[in-house]
Amino acid sequence: MKPCDLHLQESLELAERMIALSFQGDQDREDNGCGIIYGMMRDAGFRLKHLVTREIESHRLKSSRSSGAADGGRPAT
Repeated sequence: MKPCDLHLQESLELAERMIALSFQGDQDREDNGCGIIYGMMRDAGFRLKHLVTREIESHRLKSSRSSGAADGGRPAT
């Protein structure tokens, strides 16, 4: 796996951890200030997850196109 893809995978895991922490923190919070922080964290986590997932898919499509180009794009016989 290429380093850029490893970094994307780590970013996806980080986003998922942010989302999980935001839910746990919101459940355990004591005041509205914490609620704002965890709401922002949740929003950022979901946005990051969405962007990273799109970029991972973009890399997969590029990879599948470039692997097809090696054989001239012809189907295997």
